[in-house]
Amino acid sequence: MGTAVERTDEHVREYLIYRGFTNTLKHLDNDIKADKEKGFRVDKIIDQLQQFVQSFDLAGLKEYWLYLDKRLFSRLEDVYRSTVNKLRISLYRYYIINTVQVSPRNLEKTQEFFQKQASELQGQAEWRDWFILPFISSPEQNPAFCQYFSRQWSDTFLVSLHNFLSVLFQCMHILDFDAEVQKMTCLVEENEQLRQLVKVSYVQTVLRVFNLHFELVFSVVYARRQEFFVLVSPFMCYLQTPEKKGELGEVEPPTESSSEPTDSSNSRSCGAGQEEPPFIKLSQEEYGEHHSSIMHCRVDCSGRRVASLDVDGVIKVWSFNPIMQTKATIMSKSPLMSLEWATKPDRLLLLGSGVGTVRLYDTEAKKNLYEMNIDEAHPRILSLACSPSGSSFVCSAAAHSRSGSGESAPRLPITVSGQLLLWDTKTVKQQLQFSLEPEPVAINCTAFNHNGNLLVTGAADGVIRLFDMQRYESAMSWRAHDGEVYSVEFSYDENTVFSIGEDGKFIQWNIHRCGVKQSEQILPQDATGPFVLSGYSGYKQVQVPRGRLFTFDSEGQHVLTCSSSGGLIYRLASGESALERVLSLGGHKAPVVTVDWCSAVDCGTCLTASMDGKIKLSTLLAQKS
Repeated sequence: MGTAVERTDEHVREYLIYRGFTNTLKHLDNDIKADKEKGFRVDKIIDQLQQFVQSFDLAGLKEYWLYLDKRLFSRLEDVYRSTVNKLRISLYRYYIINTVQVSPRNLEKTQEFFQKQASELQGQAEWRDWFILPFISSPEQNPAFCQYFSRQWSDTFLVSLHNFLSVLFQCMHILDFDAEVQKMTCLVEENEQLRQLVKVSYVQTVLRVFNLHFELVFSVVYARRQEFFVLVSPFMCYLQTPEKKGELGEVEPPTESSSEPTDSSNSRSCGAGQEEPPFIKLSQEEYGEHHSSIMHCRVDCSGRRVASLDVDGVIKVWSFNPIMQTKATIMSKSPLMSLEWATKPDRLLLLGSGVGTVRLYDTEAKKNLYEMNIDEAHPRILSLACSPSGSSFVCSAAAHSRSGSGESAPRLPITVSGQLLLWDTKTVKQQLQFSLEPEPVAINCTAFNHNGNLLVTGAADGVIRLFDMQRYESAMSWRAHDGEVYSVEFSYDENTVFSIGEDGKFIQWNIHRCGVKQSEQILPQDATGPFVLSGYSGYKQVQVPRGRLFTFDSEGQHVLTCSSSGGLIYRLASGESALERVLSLGGHKAPVVTVDWCSAVDCGTCLTASMDGKIKLSTLLAQKS
């Protein structure tokens, strides 16, 4: 209740400022400062009613009670209407008794009450005997009215009214905005799910009809061809040269396998009886609002919004369903290096800069909520990760690179100092600093598991560290790559961890056996970086990996990686060959530097962002086996 009252106070204050009611605003601020309970004050309502009674303000009393009846009492069930009516009658009687007690010889206010209320009260049985009250010399001694002149009756009435209003305020959520917001959010998400279901059903129906039509046409053509060979085969021997007759004594119709040979990579999808590809690319759209290379591109947890950051420090917040539309544009004076969506609420965006600050940005209100100063000695915010509960986030801060200020400078084998910090999202304060053994080092990538109990990090020294977030200490660490660790993620079952490093390897690690590999795959350089974009006259742009280099589908069976011409989807396999290529998304003219995969129902949306500022949005249909 306190939060709702404070929110309402802010709305009233904004309204008064907008209307220019400065005097009223001053009185409001004074009253708010004097108010200690920060909630509804029933005693203030009782005091206001008593003030109307004591000042003989019958019009004000009626208007105030009418307001309470309209805003509060009308929401009650019909069974409580009799109680409200009894309180209204007692309030009017309390007013009449006060007029008699204050001026017993001058009953002008008493007579005025009955004159103004006669049309309303004449037909009510409760007021039948009260119209003679102004004409009785000593009404306090009359048996019909003496009880109303006692102090006990007036105190009992005021206490009853006070208790009734107190219970009413506790039971009725008068300013419960949060419930309405939650209800609207649920409705929006439900509509989105229904829209996706309709879209998927339509696509599946079209594909089913197409397959039936294709099978029908193929069967007819094949049957006609078989009939042709049956009719022609007896005469084929007369059309051949003598040396060929012995070979064509038994003519068989050519089969599918008699065509030109195909490589093994295509035989799986083209051969009869072979399994179908796991995904069908339904469409591919382009978001082209950026004018420089993309660093980060992330979908929020609800799958409704995308945030993309380029090397010029421009952030675009945009949606793609039902149409591609830019929702907000953020221009930063200081260089930005990292980006992450908050989990609760999902409209908030964490932005890490190169000058030691992290901003909390509201994408709906389009304003900065907070700006946190991390550490001047470690100004580069390399990675941000928000816990699934939304109560905290992890921040990786690093010192300036000793190999040079530019991203394209050659790397030297010098460890850069860094910190890993845990911040509270609500209080916007640092909770603790993690211990990084054997020495403080720059953390390049971070990821939580599904419940936030584990945190995995990849560092510039090639070491993967696994932290226990209940004890806030390192559970294990191992040397994972020769060079830096660029990207790290938990597997679907969270028994293993996948990583990509500077050595070009995609490795799966068992987190129950420290440093034990389950699989290893060498990836091409265009999947791991550094990424190179060549131009005219020897121009060359080099970009070190910053964003996510790989991501999984909703079931954790397929992985999306970067490439020079678009995203590549692999099937995760067991054994020495960890990856089996199944689909190339394509569509890019420049190297893809970061990817993301948003899954909803059977349609998955893959995001691939490249060095020319283009972001491709590919919609996939999962083939259910």
